Amino acid sequence: TVFADPEQSILTAQDVDHFSGLHFYKIDESYKVRAVFTPIEGEEFQMKTSTDRLPVYKPYGKANFMLNGAEHSLTLYQNVEYSKNPEHSDALFLPFTDLSSGDESYGGGRYLDLSTHDLENLVIDFNLCYNPYCAYNNRFSCPIPPAENHLVTAVRAGVKKWHD
Repeated sequence: TVFADPEQSILTAQDVDHFSGLHFYKIDESYKVRAVFTPIEGEEFQMKTSTDRLPVYKPYGKANFMLNGAEHSLTLYQNVEYSKNPEHSDALFLPFTDLSSGDESYGGGRYLDLSTHDLENLVIDFNLCYNPYCAYNNRFSCPIPPAENHLVTAVRAGVKKWHD
């Protein structure tokens, strides 16, 4: 994998030497949920990151869904600069934290990538959520999920935290 390749890895040199694979929750179809998308008109803002970098995002819409027996809502964002590139103009970013963050999963939250093409029949598959690069190496600058994207439930799907 790319993680194990010293030439391409995002891991520190020490971690590459000991890399034996990422840790994932067992795939659970209950974490693949249908969502209702509602567009929103939000102001562009500078999203905080793990460094002093402040990329500009705009809220694109809300995804409302049922998970673990309760209703939840997450905001989908669009990176303003990234979306200017025609190849990425449909890219949407879904950063979130949940009750597993910092315990079983990375404390800084996890991410999902979506597309504007997904919105008509929106399915959020938390089995595909992944850690930001800064979970593996602090030389990276990673967006911090806004407080509104904290789920008051544990999402035991996708990738687990790398290590303490």
